[in-house]
Amino acid sequence: MTLEALLAALHLVAILTLVVFLSSQAALCRSEWMNAAVVRRLARLDVIYLFAAVALLLTGLARLYWGTKGMAWYVSQPLFHVKMTLFVLVGLLSIKPSLAFRRWVRNLTEGQALPDAQEVASTRRWIMLQAHLVPVIAVVAVFWARGM
Repeated sequence: MTLEALLAALHLVAILTLVVFLSSQAALCRSEWMNAAVVRRLARLDVIYLFAAVALLLTGLARLYWGTKGMAWYVSQPLFHVKMTLFVLVGLLSIKPSLAFRRWVRNLTEGQALPDAQEVASTRRWIMLQAHLVPVIAVVAVFWARGM
């Protein structure tokens, strides 16, 4: 029982960390706030967001393998597959902003201008798509935990 509680707690910490750093990206990625320091901070936040997503995946897999319910139970649940599909979708949506942040940092390093307002707005839309899907994953998890 202690292992199950520990795995659940670590999974929850990973979820909260992911949400915090995704929210930070959404807050900072605005053309009116864009400067060199913000570009670099967005790139650092994105790395932390990646580590949080990996931690979330690893803690979820740990629960799958070492949790009390066992893998057979998890994979037999339709909402488990919905949750995993949404997680993969959020991961895929994060690629475009990640590449943009790296390009912006590279451009700054090479002495080029900050990204224009249209590019910042486009990148922010991708971040906001993720930010709106993550709570859906939580809702699916709640329904799943309640036996739906």
